[in-house]
Amino acid sequence: MSEAPTVENVDRDTEELHAVAIRFAGDSGDGMQVAGARFTDASAIFGNDLSTFPNFPAEIRAPAGTLPGVSSFQVHIADRDILTPGDQPDVLVAMNPAALKANLADLAPAGILVINTDAFDERNLEKAGYTSNPLEDGSLDAYRVLKVPMEDLTKKAVEGSGVKGREVLRSKNFLAVGLMAWMFHRPLEPTLTWIADKFAKSPEVRAANEMAFRAGYNLGETTEMFRHTYQVPPARLPAGTYTNVTGNQALAWGLVAAAQAARLPLFYASYPITPASEILHELSRHRNFGVRTFQAEDEIAAAGAALGGAFAGHLGVTGTSGPGLALKSETISLALMTELPLVIVDVQRGGPSTGLPTKTEQSDLLMAMYGRHGEAPLPIVAVSKPSDAFECAIEAARIALKFMTPVILLSDGYIGTSAEPWLLPDLDSLPDISVPFTTEPNTPDGEYLPFLRDETTLARPWAVPGTPGLEHRLGGLEKEDGTGNVSYNPANHERMTMLREGKVAGIAADIPPAEVEGEEGARVLVVGWGSSYGAIAAGVHRVRARGRKVARVHLRHLNPFPANLGEVLGSYDRVLVPELNRGQLWRLIRAEFLVDAERFTKVQGQPFKASEIETRLMEMTE
Repeated sequence: MSEAPTVENVDRDTEELHAVAIRFAGDSGDGMQVAGARFTDASAIFGNDLSTFPNFPAEIRAPAGTLPGVSSFQVHIADRDILTPGDQPDVLVAMNPAALKANLADLAPAGILVINTDAFDERNLEKAGYTSNPLEDGSLDAYRVLKVPMEDLTKKAVEGSGVKGREVLRSKNFLAVGLMAWMFHRPLEPTLTWIADKFAKSPEVRAANEMAFRAGYNLGETTEMFRHTYQVPPARLPAGTYTNVTGNQALAWGLVAAAQAARLPLFYASYPITPASEILHELSRHRNFGVRTFQAEDEIAAAGAALGGAFAGHLGVTGTSGPGLALKSETISLALMTELPLVIVDVQRGGPSTGLPTKTEQSDLLMAMYGRHGEAPLPIVAVSKPSDAFECAIEAARIALKFMTPVILLSDGYIGTSAEPWLLPDLDSLPDISVPFTTEPNTPDGEYLPFLRDETTLARPWAVPGTPGLEHRLGGLEKEDGTGNVSYNPANHERMTMLREGKVAGIAADIPPAEVEGEEGARVLVVGWGSSYGAIAAGVHRVRARGRKVARVHLRHLNPFPANLGEVLGSYDRVLVPELNRGQLWRLIRAEFLVDAERFTKVQGQPFKASEIETRLMEMTE
């Protein structure tokens, strides 16, 4: 199975595996995301380490049965710490011919195919572009094929549930989940509990899904079609309480924790956009923590509202994805000029323009770095994996508040929608990032100067509107140093420009140095950022296992860079920068440090595979 696990015979019918990757694939109306998520949750409760990769079309409803309408969900479960959702699925559940055709090339050699045979009729085969039936022409002989008439079985299973017409077949995804639950010894209770909660207001649908789920499980037990089951034992993870979390969830919870650590109410304003919308959905559930959410009429209004929240003394946050970041750019510049703390979350997706809304990419880095008019440098923090989003959200808020500056927090679609187990942190150990509001005049003569800066951080004081004696004016026009009065003085403009630049550059002294994971004698350094973390780490581990010496560093802070990064880069003969773009960090590194770094890029809307990193590093270390 995946990553060459060792297989041991537990008894005649059950094989124990160290890891397995399962992909559920079907039409976008077949409920594959639900099926994968339910199997994932059951695996998390069972105690496996896991990583997921949801992959679905952007169209609300592409033509049923066609290749553009295929939706899939891959989950990698293991009895050890894993870093990726797996390069290849070991098991492919194909609900129709299009799902088979779109995913078969990814299936591991001799992998298991579970096929819904009822969908392989002449019409669906033609929609998928098949000229012959793969179930009959021998093209699947290299795999272990399990043929299951899922639609017929679902119809029989849900009899008596009360559902009728088209509703009858909607439960076939749960039949597939039930079958996988039997095959991989998953507990039934988590899925049954989820069904009961989710469909509590629709007793017929609840009953149908439960019946289909149990029917799938019982099919495995009662038929001789399946000669083996598989067991992946629980992972040995550090002791503590875990939850299964997506990147968007963890980021939302991190924002809530940041607001608590800052002793401020959180105000999150956004406009719905894939794949960032779940952050708004999640935050809207936490009003008990002082969270205020606002769905604006557009991206510009959302950014303006969030900045207004910051002006009024809130932790102001706005979230979006690629094209939305462009629309917010004028307000981000205004936040820079007014020097108010604002966090801008960008869950990157394939671009440009509306591009690939449901596919991942790391191509907004240069926009985050330079995508504003005038000289407008901003701190940039990047999330590396779903659970890391929690800490990065707090870090972005910390920098914004301490240095009174807008901060861009980069996540992406892969991080935002994928999931992994997360050890719940000790909330009492979170840092205090509160910044006291200014309540008194800050000059000997009793005046309040809104741009009188802290000598170390260059941050200006934060006086919320309505504070007696601290009335002041803010705006986008250039302002006089200290007083904040509008100024067109040439020398003052240059001074203010350099002050803003120096403030951001000075953050380098406030962030941790770059940490290298390496071996003595390594001459090749891999530099990564964002969601390439898992693939790079796994690829480097594989190369080391083959006797090659390679070091790696993964950057959380992209502007400014860690203070020691230049020294680190100069310590290696060759530097490789893998990115899901055409080389944006690669360009920054070459420009900033004059290092002849090499780029390794992928722009397919898909995350890196560990094998791709492994292959490139083997070439470099020959």
